[in-house]
Amino acid sequence: MRPLPPFMHSSIAALALGLGLVACATATGARADSSASPQFLFSGFGTFGVVHSSERNADFTYTAVKPRGAGFSRNWSPEIDSLIAAQVSASFTPGLSAVVQVIAEQNYDHTYRPHVEWANVKYQFTPDFSVRAGRIVLPIFMAADTRKIGYANPWVRQPVEVYSLAPISTSDGLDASYRLQLGAATNSLQASIGREDKRFPSATAKARALLTVVNTIEHGYATLRVSYARARITISDFDPLFDAFRQFGPEGTALADKYNVNARLMSLIGVGAGFDPGPWFVLGEWSRVDGQSIFGRKSAWYVGGGYRFGKLTPYAAYAAAKADNLSDPGLALSTLPPHLAGPANGLNAGLNELLGVKLVQDTFTVGARWDFVRNAALKVQFEHTRIGAGSTGGLGNLQPGFRPGGSLNVISATIDFVF
Repeated sequence: MRPLPPFMHSSIAALALGLGLVACATATGARADSSASPQFLFSGFGTFGVVHSSERNADFTYTAVKPRGAGFSRNWSPEIDSLIAAQVSASFTPGLSAVVQVIAEQNYDHTYRPHVEWANVKYQFTPDFSVRAGRIVLPIFMAADTRKIGYANPWVRQPVEVYSLAPISTSDGLDASYRLQLGAATNSLQASIGREDKRFPSATAKARALLTVVNTIEHGYATLRVSYARARITISDFDPLFDAFRQFGPEGTALADKYNVNARLMSLIGVGAGFDPGPWFVLGEWSRVDGQSIFGRKSAWYVGGGYRFGKLTPYAAYAAAKADNLSDPGLALSTLPPHLAGPANGLNAGLNELLGVKLVQDTFTVGARWDFVRNAALKVQFEHTRIGAGSTGGLGNLQPGFRPGGSLNVISATIDFVF
C-alpha cells in the first residue's frame, strides 16, 4: 500500500482529535442526568483545492504564513487552500458555553500539524450581552470568523490586498459583545483585549496590548462594519540587521530607530459593507494600517459581487493595495572607507528587501461557484494581478531570477464542504 501524503496524515489527525472530543463529551453526557447534562455539537469543514501561478521564480502563497505554494515550488499546488477542521461546541447551562476548533493546514514550518484556531468559554449574561475568555478570531474584517470556511464565502479566498494587512488574526484574552435594537436595525458592539504570537517562515511576531473595537449595524439585507485595532508589535528576528546599522554611528542609528520593530505601535482602521437580498450580492471593504516601523503605512480596498442562477453563482471582484516607501537609500556609501562600504551595501540591500515586501498591487478576479450537492460547492477562479514597481506583491519563496513588479495570472479550483 502506498503511504498517505503528509496532508492526509494531518487531516486524519484533526478528525481523530475532533471525534475524540465528541466521544468524551458523549460519554460524559451519558453519565449525567439527562435533564441537566451538557449538550455537545460536533461539526467540521474543509477545502480540497489546487492552484496554478504563471510566476516561475516565486510562489503564490496568499498568506505570509505559508512557506511554499504555486509557481516555483509546484506547477499546481494543493497546499494553499487545502485544509480540514473539526469543531466541538458545548452548552453547559443556558448561559455558559464553550467551543474548540482545530484546523490542519500547511504551517509556517512545512508541517501539517493541527493547531487550535478557536478555544474559548462564553457566558451569556443577558440575551444581548456576553463575555468570552480564551482564543478568539479577531473580528476586524467582514469575513474574519469565516475566512477559512470556504463554503461560507462566495469566492475561493478573501482578497489578499485587504486581508494581508493584519497577519495576526487571533487573540488570547477577553472579548465582550453587546447588541442593541435600533428600530428595525441591530447594532452590535464588540471589544477585545489580549495578546498573540504569530510564527512565519523566517520570523515570529509578538503582539502585546492587543485591543480591538468593532461596531456592526445590520438592517434588512444590508450590513455595515467599522473596526479599529491596535497592538505593540515586536519582531526580534530583525534585531541583528538593525544592530549592525547602529555600528555605523548616528546615521545608522537613525535608520535603526526609524525601522526597527521593537514594541512598535501598529494600528488599523477599517470599513466594510455588504448587501445580499438573495438573488445577488455585493461586498466591499477598505482598511488602512500605520505600522510606525519597517511596515510603514499601507491601505487597501476591494469590491465584488455575484448573481445566483440557482446552484450556479458567477462572481467578479477588484482589489487594490498601496504602501509608502518601498526603498531607502540607507547608509551613504560614498562617505565610508572601502573596507566598510561593502558591509554597508549589504545592510542597505537587507533593509530594502524588507521594505519591498509591502503589498503594492491590484487584482481583477472572475470565477464561479457551483453548489453541486448539499453542503459542498465547486469553485473555479481566475485572477490577474499587476504588481507595483519595487514591490514583491503577495509572493513568497523568492528565487534569484525574480524581479519586483510585473504581473501574474493565478488559476484556482476548490471543493469546499461542511459536515
